[in-house]
This record gives sequence, structure tokens and C-alpha cells, in this order.
Amino acid sequence: MMEVTFHDRKPEIKEIMDILSMKPRLVTFVYGPINSGKTELITHLIEQLPEDYVVFYINLRTKFLASYDDFIESLFEMEMETYGSMRKQKETFAELVSGVTKVTGIPITKEFIDYVFKDNKPKNAFSYMIKLFEGVTHSGKQPVLVLDELQKIGDVKVNGPLIYELFNFFIDLTKELHLCHVFAVTSDSLFIERVYSEAMLSERCKYLLVDDFDYKQTMDLLEGYGWGEREKEIAWHSVGGKPVSLVRLINEKGSEKKIEDVIGSMFMLRTGEIETRLKLVKELGDEMMICDKRCDVHHEKLVSALKMFVTREEIGMNEVDEVSKRYLVKQNILFVDPLSKTLKPQSKLNLLAIRDVMKDV
Repeated sequence: MMEVTFHDRKPEIKEIMDILSMKPRLVTFVYGPINSGKTELITHLIEQLPEDYVVFYINLRTKFLASYDDFIESLFEMEMETYGSMRKQKETFAELVSGVTKVTGIPITKEFIDYVFKDNKPKNAFSYMIKLFEGVTHSGKQPVLVLDELQKIGDVKVNGPLIYELFNFFIDLTKELHLCHVFAVTSDSLFIERVYSEAMLSERCKYLLVDDFDYKQTMDLLEGYGWGEREKEIAWHSVGGKPVSLVRLINEKGSEKKIEDVIGSMFMLRTGEIETRLKLVKELGDEMMICDKRCDVHHEKLVSALKMFVTREEIGMNEVDEVSKRYLVKQNILFVDPLSKTLKPQSKLNLLAIRDVMKDV
């Protein structure tokens, strides 16, 4: 399989580097449609940072988070030192600080892990992290905290939702203490909508949209792999600038498959998924929880919402009833951007699939 390298994200990289060049003041939420390249952007940027930055990177994607203990366990790593062929647990805080590398999880000793879990209080974990970040700062380095797929904490509760405790901690690290840059990465636009509406975060956060590639970025990417003009235009008009779809097309072309056949297969799969979802709602019904209230999902309202995209590529997020909006976003059919107050399909392929399905509804 051909290796597809990181592609042009100059505006986003510049914005993040500008943030890092200043004293920590705001929490930065990095958001965008699914598979738009957010994690790849962050990991590429981390690799380019100077050695005087220490990035504490935690990816919650594969973590099972049903409780406070699950969340805390996902944050910390028990640090070990190697002596010859033996490994020994680091025992002192000074050993932890002196041993931090450019990219790391959050190191902790046995003594501190007992303290962190004591009384099931988030403030224990947060006070330890502040102590660790202060130690890193005193060693002459700048700590940066990155939590990827942060939306996974949304339903975790400890004396109320954990999300509020965590955001207050983020504000302490940035706006109050100016100690550590904080980046929260998510592809869940409903989570961003929830965060954006919280008064406690007003003027304490900034939002960085990592969207699919635009036309020029897409053309440049494909040209770099030897694509001709006709093939590039077919790709753009079929899958748009969705990075994950473009990578698939590049790899499939490398194995000498016809691009039209690959796109046709992707299109049929997506139309089938949307048709099946609508059919299930029509025949069996569905429901979802909104603000602790159980709400019915109505087939006719879903169809009404999707029919708007037959002639438009995006709509105002308030043009659709709240249940249908949230359901279609939750099913990764639509993407909501609370900053621009718009709704659009998750990709160009989704847009075309929606239009095709709506012809027969």
C-alpha cells in the first residue's frame, strides 16, 4: 500500500503555533467533520515542535470511560526506569519531572496514584497535574496538554458531570495560572455545540475548525501522486476534499483499480447506509436523549430535513427541528458548526448520497 504523507495544513499550523508562542490564556478546541484530519494535524505538529515543549498527549478514542476511575486511569501512566535488563518504577516526583520526554502521557508514581484516587475527587487528580506542570515549567520547558476525542467524557459523572470539573480545571491551567496550553480535539460537533453554549466558557476558549480540504488543496494532493486532470476532477466532484476518502482513492489507484469503480462502491455503500437508517426509523421508530429527556425521532421530519440538501450544500442549523438535527448529526450524516450556525453533510460523498436517496422518498 502506498504511504500517503501529511498534506498542506499551513493556516491551521500557523494558528496553533501562534497560540503556542504566547503565554497560555485560552482553551483551544480543535473540531471538524469526521475524518477531516484533526488527529493527523496534531500529531504532525507535535513532531515539529522544538524540544523545549513537552506535550502530554492523551487519546481517549480507544478508552472505555464509564466512570471517574476509568477516566483517571486513561490519563496516567506508571513510570518506569530501565537498569540493564531490569525495569524499576520511578519513586520520586523529581525523577518523574527530569524524565519527561517531548511527547508523553502523564507520568505518576505509586504514592501519587493513591492520592489521586483518594475520595473519588477530580480535584486530587487536577492538583497533581498542576504540580507536575509546575515542575516541568521550572525545568525550563513549556507544558502542553492535548486530549483527543474529548467528547467521550460527556456522560461520565462524579458529583455532577465530569465535563464541568474538567473545564474549570482547563480554565485554571490557562486563563488563571497561565501554566499550560490546553488543546481539546473532537469530531463530535454536538459536543462542541454543548461546549459553545456554556456561559462559563465565554471568552475563555477559542475554536479551530479543521475542515475537509478545499479545491486547491485537493488538486495539489492528487497531483503530487501523479494524477491527471480528468481523474482529479472526478475525485473532487465525487468525494470532495475528505482526506480519508482521498487516501483510499490514492491507494486503490496504486493497486491499478479504476477510480470510477472505487467511487461507485463507496457511493453505493453510503446510500445503502442512509436508506437503511431511514427505513429503520420509519418501520420501528427511534428515540434519543436530549437534556435528560427522551425524545421520539420522526421519519417524516428526517426526510424533510434531508430534502433541503437536494438544492443546497448547507443550511442554517435552526432550519431543522432539534431532534432531527441531533439525530442526523449523531448518525454521522450531518455536521453542525455552532460557530457559523450551519448544518452540512459530513462529506461531499454524503451530500451526493443524500440527494440520491431523496429521489425515491
